[in-house]
Amino acid sequence: MHIENESYMHSSGRGADSHFKVVLVSDAFNGVRKVARHQMLYQLLAEELKNGIHALALHTYTLDEWQALEQQFPKSPNCLGVGQ
Repeated sequence: MHIENESYMHSSGRGADSHFKVVLVSDAFNGVRKVARHQMLYQLLAEELKNGIHALALHTYTLDEWQALEQQFPKSPNCLGVGQ
């Protein structure tokens, strides 16, 4: 699992702890559609999502999917609100 605080890339600014990217590789995702994978994580993180996390980018993979991607972490786009 890789968790990255990307708040600095958004208009919320550094220290806001409001935007996160999660990359999670697990055999628990075998045979599970991406939407269902995200739903699993939303259930686990329900309290955190209610209390300050504004955005959560989820990248969920089976081990085979992750190996096919050559274990490259997905890049995140800059927020349109940065600098405005």
